Amino acid sequence: MSFSLSTHHENLQAFLNDRAPHQPEFHQAVEEVMADIKPIIDQSEPYKKANVFERLVEPERVISFQVAWQNDAGAVEVNRGYRVQFNGAIGAYKGGLRFHPTVNPSVLKFLAFEQTFKNALTGLPMGGAKGGSDFDPTGRSDAEIMRFCTAFMQELHRHIGPDIDVPAGDINVGAREIGYLFGAYRRIQGKFEGILTGKGEAFAGSAMRTEATGYGVMYFLSDMLKSHDDSIDGKTIIISGAGNVATYAAEKAVALGAKVISLSDSSGFVYDADGLTQEKIDWVRAHKAKAGASLAAYVDAFGGKWAKGETPWSLKADIAAPCATQNELGKQDAKTLAKNGIKAVIEGANMPTTADAKKVLSDKDILFAPGKAANAGGVAVSGLEISQNRQRQSSGPDEVDNALQNIMSDIHASCVAEGQKDGKVDYAKGANIAGFRKVADAMVAQGVG
Repeated sequence: MSFSLSTHHENLQAFLNDRAPHQPEFHQAVEEVMADIKPIIDQSEPYKKANVFERLVEPERVISFQVAWQNDAGAVEVNRGYRVQFNGAIGAYKGGLRFHPTVNPSVLKFLAFEQTFKNALTGLPMGGAKGGSDFDPTGRSDAEIMRFCTAFMQELHRHIGPDIDVPAGDINVGAREIGYLFGAYRRIQGKFEGILTGKGEAFAGSAMRTEATGYGVMYFLSDMLKSHDDSIDGKTIIISGAGNVATYAAEKAVALGAKVISLSDSSGFVYDADGLTQEKIDWVRAHKAKAGASLAAYVDAFGGKWAKGETPWSLKADIAAPCATQNELGKQDAKTLAKNGIKAVIEGANMPTTADAKKVLSDKDILFAPGKAANAGGVAVSGLEISQNRQRQSSGPDEVDNALQNIMSDIHASCVAEGQKDGKVDYAKGANIAGFRKVADAMVAQGVG
């Protein structure tokens, strides 16, 4: 099917329905980016001649494979594994692995598409990818998770390498899983090489990798507020989620003088009017590390209020930071936040704000920082880990943290440079255009065939 960018928007939907049917998450990601980059493509003969659009929305490779493994009862279970290598124009593929029942080609294509532009924004030579499995680790023993990771790597190892594709962790793939995956790769290949990031520091991992995404969110927020003659100090912040991104974002926010009044999980959210402290944040991490643990127990430990089955967007605050999952902040949530006087929304998760919600925020002149820019700190430090592995060197936490702050400041500056609109900054537009230009220029320069 031939598609012209000069045709109407509904033809973009028809194009996606034809090329990627029944993939709503992927469609959403492409449509949101295209709204910003269409004028750039229309004005560039090299981009049109190279058919950059169709090449950008078609993954370079989608790998699907069987993962057969044995549980503790001796029964053989079968899951699906995936790796979507979306675009490698500016470097080896880079992106996380996610183990969750919701993992499917649509979700992974959306994540890999977004990852392509996020990686470009860091200024580091990394292409975009994503992968994982529909395996659910909830309630599984360590031995079962180790056997699953080993079985998963039995196939994945064929498609990755330090100059080909370097995966990292994502939802339900943390330090434990990365360790099991790396150990399996080392045994299969007989090589010790940097084929995963997020490794333990004892085996060539980088300092600050666990903290990087959450810290980076707050570094970006700090730069954004500073550019509007404001400061994070003294601000009240709502955060959703209770994983690494959410808790480290909370930790850094508190360190910078803000008050964080909420965290959440799939069963509800906790409201702490006094604000989280380091002690409380440490407790949340330890508690949520227990299989099936609900955040509701926070109230028994520290007081506050528990809102079962609800999200925290009804709370009054200055800043909202959705750090849980995609499409968690909808149109009505955005209206409520606006009514309650929210000043900015910054995405810690990948695409947690729906398109309708973003329009509400834009109409109300509320600052909005998209995930591809604001949560790029994790992949930025992953890129630094790749460099350390290649040089067979390590860097201390202060050095990595300084590099992270510089990268987040550079990303903010890129968004500002490309996002000017009617005397204001459209950060989503700026991030989309800045990331797109780098990838598209590399694609044009490299030709086809």
